[in-house]
Amino acid sequence: MKLEEYRAMLSWSQAELARQAGLNNQTVSSAEAGNLVSTKTAQAICKALSRTLGRQILARDIEDLNVRV
Repeated sequence: MKLEEYRAMLSWSQAELARQAGLNNQTVSSAEAGNLVSTKTAQAICKALSRTLGRQILARDIEDLNVRV
């Protein structure tokens, strides 16, 4: 599932995901566009999604999350 699809499932805007993950809006927008993100950013996104969905979401579960290694 793509990041935008996870957001839609939760009825979250990019701004809300950013708030829940402790990130800025531009970072979330960039991640959703498939740009490289840091491991720290990916972890913050996954933690916010996991906490809200009640199940563990890993970076590899988000198809378009492009994590810098």
